[in-house]
Amino acid sequence: MFDFETTVSGIEFKVRQLADEVQRLRGVVSERDERVRELEEALKNKEITINNLKEENKLIKLGNRLTEENDSAELKLKINQMIRAIDKSLDLLKAEK
Repeated sequence: MFDFETTVSGIEFKVRQLADEVQRLRGVVSERDERVRELEEALKNKEITINNLKEENKLIKLGNRLTEENDSAELKLKINQMIRAIDKSLDLLKAEK
């Protein structure tokens, strides 16, 4: 009888240890998931910033061309097209949120 009770007690102890370890690991996974979400959000923000800077760079280049060339009608059309593209992009970003 003593050996049976000892064995059962040992098994119960090990089960409690395993349950505690599972709970700890679930907490770690939850923390990692949150960190991944934060990093994904930061990455998305950085990508948006990069795209905005690319668009700004294009506009600056067009502006520089405007000062170099006198073909302002064509340049104005290109600027208007880019502004429309930026507006569409912003509308899409707003729709995603």
